[in-house]
Amino acid sequence: MEQKKSPPKYTAEFRERGVRLFKDHRADYGSDNAAYRAIAPKLGCSPDSLRVWCHQAERDAGDRAGLSSEEKLRLKELER
Repeated sequence: MEQKKSPPKYTAEFRERGVRLFKDHRADYGSDNAAYRAIAPKLGCSPDSLRVWCHQAERDAGDRAGLSSEEKLRLKELER
């Protein structure tokens, strides 16, 4: 039976760097998607991972609707 590979674990610093790169260079591209597809390979991650990190950073900053990282963590602990 084939074992599934788990996705790579990226450090918080690495994710923050990716979000910072996206924010710094977003204006160079015609859309968010184009920016994700161009920047992610330079970091060595998938465009979808970068997109998820950027959206979560926006939630944490209060710029996007949804649960912040702290709220997600608290909810996870409460559910245990």
